[in-house]
Amino acid sequence: MTLDPVHFDGIAELADRIEYEGEERNHRDLARSVWENYLDPLFHEGTEILAPLSELRRKRANIEELALEADQFGTMHGLDSGTINPQPFKNGLVVDVAHAAMSSSPSDLDLHDSRTVVKAVHSNDVERNFSMEKWEPYGKNSKRRIIHAPRRDDYEQDIVHALALYRAESRHALDHAEDVSDLLLLDGPMYPKGLLRWRNRGRILPDLFEESEEVRAILQNYVELVETFAEREVPLAGFVKNISARSITRVLREKEGNGIHAPWTHDAAFFSQVLERGEYENGEYERFTDDLTLTNWFVSRAGSDAFFGGEKAERYIDREYAPEQYEVTFCVVYDPRRRLLFKIEAPRIFTADETCRRRIERQLLKEIAISKGPPTVITKADSLAQIGRDSTESLIRSFEKSFDTELDRNYDDVRWGLDY
Repeated sequence: MTLDPVHFDGIAELADRIEYEGEERNHRDLARSVWENYLDPLFHEGTEILAPLSELRRKRANIEELALEADQFGTMHGLDSGTINPQPFKNGLVVDVAHAAMSSSPSDLDLHDSRTVVKAVHSNDVERNFSMEKWEPYGKNSKRRIIHAPRRDDYEQDIVHALALYRAESRHALDHAEDVSDLLLLDGPMYPKGLLRWRNRGRILPDLFEESEEVRAILQNYVELVETFAEREVPLAGFVKNISARSITRVLREKEGNGIHAPWTHDAAFFSQVLERGEYENGEYERFTDDLTLTNWFVSRAGSDAFFGGEKAERYIDREYAPEQYEVTFCVVYDPRRRLLFKIEAPRIFTADETCRRRIERQLLKEIAISKGPPTVITKADSLAQIGRDSTESLIRSFEKSFDTELDRNYDDVRWGLDY
């Protein structure tokens, strides 16, 4: 039901009481001041958590010229993993299914048809174990497996989701590494950040991170992925479409007692104001939209980024290279046409080489310039891996029949049209 006009106006007019344009202008100036004075490098409690890989700088590239540039890579591959999202059943089972796929440009139909499927199951029945010890082939060139999630009384849905998603994604990438000859892009961060965040969430998830063999298997898969591509001298990167991190702004906010003010709710808001270009005319701010703007590359040890290149990782993973080679590096790209911000991540073992990081940067800038969004291989991988609503409904009905139970629905499922 839409709002009655009188109520819509009543709500909208409240915005007139909040005079904030002057504040936004101040925030832009503040963002640039922070950029110039605090990020080369940024310290937290005596530890360097962010530093330019080369020099601190902002760059811009003309959109029309980018679109006409030659490709830096002859082929590109993208990888994504879609899920049905965690589903609780009345018999106590909580299930999620992840479905990983790899795309290529130019297209490779046999590769596109290959899938890696992981079903993660949580049960409170201590006498049952649903795990499959080995991968089972199905179809022409696909494989599947069941993981029995460690029994916990809370966070069941978070647990099955992370285990299914990251196990499927990392395994599929490893199995098809030889199919990638020039560049592989993961849809999302380079490392399994959703899993790494378990270390700081409540009591149960940190213990599970410490104890679970499934967690260690996933972490080792990502290490092996970096090493496999490094040995083959094929770049590996992640393309982050939605930047949710708050590590930088959180650290900046802790410095407010030292004369700095950090009003941004997350890192994306900060970088947007650093990279946005425009001018004020007659009191109105006009954005320039001819160029993509971007930061230099940074080495990040902020938040979960610190894990794979840090000393504490030795307890969980085996690394062939020096720890710093696994560190997260990134640059941020701003597209003013739709006011979108993207992050490109890659392990330091690739971006330490200036030529390699410039090729990755230029290729992805061209892709963004043409698509006004993510690179085509990322969009294609997302489409291949996505489990649509109709398929999700059918799978849930199939599970209900197999489990001889029903989905544990509530009124919100009906309210929002999710009553399968």
